[in-house]
Amino acid sequence: MSRLLPTRYLTPIDVADLLGVPVETVYQWRRKRTGPCGFRVGRHLRYDPEDVRVWITSLINGEAV
Repeated sequence: MSRLLPTRYLTPIDVADLLGVPVETVYQWRRKRTGPCGFRVGRHLRYDPEDVRVWITSLINGEAV
């Protein structure tokens, strides 16, 4: 992946912007457990940039994570 990911935890909006998809798609991936692994901080959903990178790499390589 040529684009550098932020070093802070990502919001669903960050992930949607990064991938060029609607934010609702990110929430659907979470509900279906098909997207990058997210976690809750209180009421707030966050994604580790490394988990997002691994998930994207698995898509590129045709693997399932």
